[in-house]
Amino acid sequence: MLTTNQKGAVAEAKIAAAAVELGIGVLRPLADERYDLVLDLRPRLLRVQCKWAVRRGQVVVVTCRTNRRGPGGFIRRTYEAGEIDAIAAYCAEVGQCYILPPEMSVGTTAVQLRLSPALNNQRAGINWARDFEFAARLSRLKGAHSSVGRASRWHREGRRFEPGWVH
Repeated sequence: MLTTNQKGAVAEAKIAAAAVELGIGVLRPLADERYDLVLDLRPRLLRVQCKWAVRRGQVVVVTCRTNRRGPGGFIRRTYEAGEIDAIAAYCAEVGQCYILPPEMSVGTTAVQLRLSPALNNQRAGINWARDFEFAARLSRLKGAHSSVGRASRWHREGRRFEPGWVH
């Protein structure tokens, strides 16, 4: 059984590998930062905190806080706006990486991503895991930057190259 540090290291490695497979540059901070990796989406840099996610039934649970031991016991803290740009998570049971925008991961303790429909047929307020899959989401972000020829038309129309959560 892996320790929490080992799980974190595996998650970080899986997320970095997934980014490299997409042709995205991966950087690591030299000092202790709130983020684990920086993804180079060219020209945008994305500060990413990596997490180990667990599967509970048909839900992948991504914990969006940090835990560390202090003199008085465990210190639990959520991430604040400006500390990270996204949380990426690896779920070993599913074999999948996910990426969450800050509006879902900043200031909250956990996010649940549903793998299949709920037994009670609930549809409202569900975060579908497929909508946050790492490869699909980052491919769209990376591809948006390669549209240089369309830049002037996009700017006239008031459109961005990437979703607002990247800014």
